[in-house]
Amino acid sequence: MKILIIQQRYGIGDMVIFLPYIHAISKKFASPVSLLAKESSKAKDIFHYDSHIEEIITLDEDKDGVGGVLKLSRELKEKKFDKVFIFNSSLRYHLIAKFSGIKSIHQYPLFRSKDNIVQSAKIFTENTIGQDISSEPYLKIKNVNKNYDKNYKHICLGISASGPTKRWDIYNYIKLCIELERKRKCKFYLAGGKNDINLINIFKDAFNKGSFESFEKLSIKEALPIIKNCDCYIGNDTGFMHLAVALGVKSLTLFMDSPVMAYGKYSSKIIVVEPRGKKNTTTHNTMGKDNISFEEVLSKANQILG
Repeated sequence: MKILIIQQRYGIGDMVIFLPYIHAISKKFASPVSLLAKESSKAKDIFHYDSHIEEIITLDEDKDGVGGVLKLSRELKEKKFDKVFIFNSSLRYHLIAKFSGIKSIHQYPLFRSKDNIVQSAKIFTENTIGQDISSEPYLKIKNVNKNYDKNYKHICLGISASGPTKRWDIYNYIKLCIELERKRKCKFYLAGGKNDINLINIFKDAFNKGSFESFEKLSIKEALPIIKNCDCYIGNDTGFMHLAVALGVKSLTLFMDSPVMAYGKYSSKIIVVEPRGKKNTTTHNTMGKDNISFEEVLSKANQILG
């Protein structure tokens, strides 16, 4: 049986959240699946070692618009899929599935405007395949270095974010690292890319070269084994946090301007810090980056690291 899954969201974190449901569909039908996803989700890196995924079909910009519908439909029709699971409410993808000749179409209710990303995916998949599914993601990787120096605490530092309102000030992270090093030997891994060079350089100026490494020149696939070996993740609600969670790493996550009930409650590995006065209420309009308690972050970090 040939199965297609459509997950068109942009983010790395979004893709991680869908991991349990993609795996559940593959297991239910005892078949690896094809996944239609955007390049920005880094699906090819995330699923590189995943036996549940047969192929990644990239949803390029040239497959948008009316012409894109026809082009994508022709491409999918050639692959002769038997079933499709569409993790969104878009009429566009419903029509693409129809034009592709897929007989069995499973999709969210059409035209739904708002949803909780985790709950919608969980309810949809459970109802479709008739099984309870844990929302805990699991990411399989290889090439994990087992020879990390156990005399150090290895900390993945999530300084990156999709926008400035979701990013705790870099000087807060520098201060935090100084305080953490007072109690233990630490090595920090700066989870950021080319767009975070300015932040990475500020951090470099504050620390000895041997006490940290940067992900700035690494692909997601190259960064995954490093994250896997970390004792914890501390940082913003960003794709690196969700990857850490899927790798089984405890993640102290600062929610400043994103919905904590959607992105911060799906895994037991996530420990949440919200702005002062907030409790399970942060949204995309909270704008609370200046109201995160440094003392709370430090206290919870020390509890995790022991």
